[in-house]
Amino acid sequence: MNRANSNTPRAARIQLFRFCLYGFLKNQQYFEPFLILALRERGLSFAQIGLLIGFRELSVNLLEIPTGAIADVLGRRRAMVTSFLGYIVAFLIFGLCRPLALVFVAMFFFAVGEAFRTGTHKAIIFSWLEREGRTREKARIYGFTRSWSKLGSALSVVVAAVLVFRSGNYSAVFLLAVIPYIVNVVNLATYPAYLDGTRAEAPRPGAVVRTLVSALRNSITSRPLRRLLLESMGFEGAFKASKDYLQPIIKATALTLPFLVEHEPAQRTAVLVGVVYAIFHLLGSLASRKAGGFAEQMGSETAAARRLWIAFMVLFAAIGAGLVSGVMWLAVAAFICLNAVQNLWRPILISRCASHCDSSQSATVLSIESQAKSLFVALFAPAIGWGVDALSTTAPDWRFLPIAAMGVVIAMIALLLPERTHTEVPER
Repeated sequence: MNRANSNTPRAARIQLFRFCLYGFLKNQQYFEPFLILALRERGLSFAQIGLLIGFRELSVNLLEIPTGAIADVLGRRRAMVTSFLGYIVAFLIFGLCRPLALVFVAMFFFAVGEAFRTGTHKAIIFSWLEREGRTREKARIYGFTRSWSKLGSALSVVVAAVLVFRSGNYSAVFLLAVIPYIVNVVNLATYPAYLDGTRAEAPRPGAVVRTLVSALRNSITSRPLRRLLLESMGFEGAFKASKDYLQPIIKATALTLPFLVEHEPAQRTAVLVGVVYAIFHLLGSLASRKAGGFAEQMGSETAAARRLWIAFMVLFAAIGAGLVSGVMWLAVAAFICLNAVQNLWRPILISRCASHCDSSQSATVLSIESQAKSLFVALFAPAIGWGVDALSTTAPDWRFLPIAAMGVVIAMIALLLPERTHTEVPER
């Protein structure tokens, strides 16, 4: 695209800062490192927690593609503001209400936030890159903005750990998240109007349907894009379905360590969660920033993805080895490294997906990609929760082993697929 129509360098720097600010504020989810522990504190079993997570992901699955199409047709800024209003309602319910039925309601509003957000802000960034004539920098720029998201996560962990340590309970962290999300609503609502993308002058439901059908057809008929969606379902889905189990593993580790023994278990857990998750997110931030350079070093985005699949398999095997041997620090360290691998993977995957769709459908296609991993989580999260509960009574020391087994099997399937399916994505 001709740079004559682009922003000035100063305006471009300001907008890039606002993209980074969005991610930084979005990741002020102070409850994230304590979600499973907070639900366990309310008396829920791992199977019930799995059902809640499955319900959330199923809700996202049902809402995500239509909301992506709505974002493309009606305006992406409005979609993002709606997303954060949904999150705010969810946080308020989580923080103020305890009955299981209302927790399901909170999960639904959280799903509304996820559905309107996933794919949409990435599409905003890619529209901006196209306007700036910088489409070849997709992986680098997205990785840079994502690194600020991870820095936000690192800060949020410290804040959450301090709050839990002082309060002695896990549920107080939900209400605090409302504040940065309100600030982000203001940030998003004042994005430049051109970032809404191309849309009809008088949008109608039929336009949304046509955008949706066209994007779905492209996702199914394009072999490289179809392959990428399946990769996302396996890699991203397995990671998302398993990553929160790091919390009870950390708790089990904290209670065996000879420090802060005069404090309550929740306080001891808060300290170790704060340290582990700060490292978790700081390494994730660094990895995300290096994603573009890693793909170049490997020779192509496809070659980089295959190396990451190998690392994925090895790390899930290490988690299993740590759980079986009782060396819990090995499982914790493997989870931290797995998060770094996922943060290398995500910008590369998004760049590959974006290269295969028309820019007017990018929010829809990227929502389909996110829906693929949501479908996996909706199916496997309840099964993993059931497996953990079952082993808790028969082999408690091995109760988290289903997580490791799932990751190893998925990676083996991906790596054994014929090499021809790893088609290099052309640059547009």
